[in-house]
Amino acid sequence: MTTKRKDSASAWVDPDDAPILTDEFFEHGTWRIGEQEVTREEAQAAIAKSRGRPKSDETKVPVKIRLDPDLLAVLRATGPGWQTRVNRILRERFAM
Repeated sequence: MTTKRKDSASAWVDPDDAPILTDEFFEHGTWRIGEQEVTREEAQAAIAKSRGRPKSDETKVPVKIRLDPDLLAVLRATGPGWQTRVNRILRERFAM
């Protein structure tokens, strides 16, 4: 037969007891990207580098157009990427 264990309360840590992180504190640290140690400038350049998909040379321009609700429903029903398909259809229509 098993006995019920009495859980001991975890030690409470007062967040006000944490040390104040000053600039001097951070001067003693090392900059790393993954496991590799780098200079401060290299780390800051890596942080500043934009994330996500690379920028295209021909960026698209967002526009607002008014469409009939039934037409919009048909376009959206084709699934994700429907705006791209509309773009392709317009290009084909105007022979671009």
